[in-house]
Amino acid sequence: MDISKLMVNTKLDSTSPYYLQIAALIRTKIIDHSMTIGEKLPAERELALLFKVSRTTAINAYRHLEKDGYVNIKNGSGTYVSDRYALENKTSNEIPWPQLLKPHIQPSMASLMSELMVSSFVEDKISLDAGMPDPSYYPIDIFSKLHRDYLGELAPRDFGHIPVQGYEPLRHTIAQMLNLEGIKCHSNEVIILSGSQQGLYLTAKVLVEPGDYVIVQTPTYLGAIQVFQALGARVLSLPQREDFSFEILEDYLARYRPKLLYCIPTFRNPNGAVINTEERKKLIQLAARYRLAILEDDPYSKYYYEDPPPMSLKSFDNYGGVVYLSTFSKTLMPGLRLGYMVAHPSLISRIILEKQYIDLHSNNISQWLLDLFIKEGYLEKHLIKMRGVYKNRRNVMADALNLGLKSKISFNIPKGGFYIWCRIIDNISSRKLLQETLKMGVSFVPGEAFYAVAGEDKDFRLCFSQHNEKVILEGISRLEKAIEKFKKGQLSIPKREVRPII
Repeated sequence: MDISKLMVNTKLDSTSPYYLQIAALIRTKIIDHSMTIGEKLPAERELALLFKVSRTTAINAYRHLEKDGYVNIKNGSGTYVSDRYALENKTSNEIPWPQLLKPHIQPSMASLMSELMVSSFVEDKISLDAGMPDPSYYPIDIFSKLHRDYLGELAPRDFGHIPVQGYEPLRHTIAQMLNLEGIKCHSNEVIILSGSQQGLYLTAKVLVEPGDYVIVQTPTYLGAIQVFQALGARVLSLPQREDFSFEILEDYLARYRPKLLYCIPTFRNPNGAVINTEERKKLIQLAARYRLAILEDDPYSKYYYEDPPPMSLKSFDNYGGVVYLSTFSKTLMPGLRLGYMVAHPSLISRIILEKQYIDLHSNNISQWLLDLFIKEGYLEKHLIKMRGVYKNRRNVMADALNLGLKSKISFNIPKGGFYIWCRIIDNISSRKLLQETLKMGVSFVPGEAFYAVAGEDKDFRLCFSQHNEKVILEGISRLEKAIEKFKKGQLSIPKREVRPII
């Protein structure tokens, strides 16, 4: 947990010693379970920076909490929320849930990302972190109209269970749509999912066993890293560079025999990178030779702002090894909770077996409405409109960054997707910068979240899709002020610390 999120806008006063006030604030969060047993608290230096006090004051606050039994200080390791206080206040017959739960690998950025998602809905907070479409453009009115106009055509049985693989008319519609895009498939190769994250998890679940190797490009989608690590996979990373790392990939294939390559070939999250057409063909040839399965995640290809992107990897698939995954959360609205997968029928059959253990089938009324939405031509109209909206927001954010932060950060303007990937030029880590911008009501995602192992600490991701131009400009202005505080020496820049493996 990032304690700065719990202490935003907290001000110390002169009524009592600072260390007692800090201790009292942390104690309150422990008692109300905002901080959980065994959770690691920030280092003394980070705590001092957060409250703008001396390191001695931070140390005294922790020692005071330790004396009262709220925390444990472990030399060389850090400060942790103690279980002594919690256990003393529990009844003897209460179930000890923490002791019953299976061990869980939680990447160091997982709690931070969860909190950033929640804080996206805080009033007066400018969220440049969560990669979501703008809620003000959700086509709710059209879905409402379709519901009113066609609801009477449904029979009572239509509100019951449907096949696990999804609403057959929608699967047929999606297959037709994909065939027009070069992906030759039948509806029996399509499964409807409760969002593409479910498809990512299910694919990994049926393919990956503990100790198996999985390859990812870096940086890449945090949610994929979390899934692979939670399942016990050993993640191999292809380094970030302009061209595709074929020589490293082939070395991995020969040396480790990985089961799966996960990639976002079109407008990759977080850096907007695109694998070009020739590289896509070469990747398919190499994967076919080594019998490597490829999980192609494609949330963003519909949002291009220059020329249309290359055809999907799946469209070049001549060996049946590409699993194509996409979602309507980015193109329409996350609340639909609908995505889809296209894969070889053998894999689809196994995915169906796994999916029925989770939810039997995705929401059938949402599937019915989405099928109508696509068939009546609303999807393409919506995409055309939103490409214009998001292109303008991308340009506004890029212009603002160039105007106010050109000498402080570097970045490339993406040709599609939702994000601008930035790198801090000065000696400031992105995590430290985030701590300061959160105090100003602005959030972004530190770059280290997108690496399977400790990556660069100067990269960060900004999302331009969620807010209008005025809010974007204000957010960049606050970001500029936060960086200026470091530049002017108003904030101390701590020595670089060894960061944990994600």
